Amino acid sequence: MSETVERTNVEVLFDPETIAERNRELAAEIVAAKPEKLLVIAVLKGSFVFAADLIRALHGAGLAPEVEFITLSSYRKSTASSGQVTVLRDVETDVRGRDVLLIDDILESGRTLAFAKDLLAARGARRVLVCVLLEKPEKRAVQIHADFVGFTCPDYFVVGYGMDVAHAFRQLPFIGYIPDEGASGTPS
Repeated sequence: MSETVERTNVEVLFDPETIAERNRELAAEIVAAKPEKLLVIAVLKGSFVFAADLIRALHGAGLAPEVEFITLSSYRKSTASSGQVTVLRDVETDVRGRDVLLIDDILESGRTLAFAKDLLAARGARRVLVCVLLEKPEKRAVQIHADFVGFTCPDYFVVGYGMDVAHAFRQLPFIGYIPDEGASGTPS
């Protein structure tokens, strides 16, 4: 890790207690949607902490979903989206006839989630629901709606709770922003 990253000041946007409470609320909202044969698919890498906590909250709310992972990228080695989404790691489970809950960290342009939702629908999922930790509505480039949203987020470069910059800060127990970075998205 570079010395610059180590000395970066991170301001708290959402603290651990607020996140935990919102995860319990999201789990209740998901239960109310009455999913059948639920398969949770976490979009890696940025959603892994959120997905783990939400899956445990779903268990506490009475659901027992199966869990899968997919890795998608529209960033590759850049900090700006290329606009083209690539599947780097696909799910192994057949989604036909099942309700799928896609979990991602941030809904910004919407390209990645729209791609994933269309892909799973084309594979025969009964219903594809989208749950995001953060939503930046002003950044949308394609038509997609999140069924469940943790928080609406200002246009900050966010880190923590699984999200990173240069592979740093994923371990933070809160969602923060880097004041020096100004307004921009975050590849996670």
